[in-house]
Amino acid sequence: MQPRHEHDSVASTNAGTAPTAAALTATLGLAAASWVVAVQQMNGMDAGVATQLGSFAFFVVVWISMTTAMMLPGATPAALRHAHTSGGVRTVPLFVGSYLAVWTLVGVAVYVLYRPHESFAAGAVAIAAGVYEFTPLKQHFRGRCRESVRSGFEFGLYCLGSSLGLMLILVALSVMSVTWMTVIAIVVLAQKLLPSKAAIDVSLALAIVGFGVLILIAPSAVPGLTPPM
Repeated sequence: MQPRHEHDSVASTNAGTAPTAAALTATLGLAAASWVVAVQQMNGMDAGVATQLGSFAFFVVVWISMTTAMMLPGATPAALRHAHTSGGVRTVPLFVGSYLAVWTLVGVAVYVLYRPHESFAAGAVAIAAGVYEFTPLKQHFRGRCRESVRSGFEFGLYCLGSSLGLMLILVALSVMSVTWMTVIAIVVLAQKLLPSKAAIDVSLALAIVGFGVLILIAPSAVPGLTPPM
């Protein structure tokens, strides 16, 4: 017969695990649903550097679904850590909502500032983003994305600093491209979940810079970058 204290310990563990699993499932489910919405909304909108954003309401819906799909999987561990240190999983919706609010504000800024542009601008942005990957500021923000934080808004600011260059690449190449969205999402997720390794980080930064140079000298070599003639 199982001792009472062991039974109580197992019951306590199960009581804590079930809500956590539910929060994890709900968060990742929201990310998966957002992928579906984003892909549907972006269908037919990709025109490379000549992409138009459409109306403000349309773009906000696309941007929120896109950033939720791209960023939420990498934020899930932080949301669960926050739940363990801040009173349980009931704090997860607030954490996720305030985290996504940061990216929503970024989307508003993108809509205000964005203009269809030339491939030269896309190449320059890519080179600048690659250089940013080398900087201590980037590494600082990336490190903070792996630590416990007080709120989702704070975590969002740190992750914005970490992923800023990568997201600017997406905007510069085509903010409505499912292909580039997927590529950037994979890199962002890897940087959030995997420890920093100099060999990998430097190689990635150099690859981004090289990609920017390729855009400058041979934009037609980058599929989907320039609109068809």
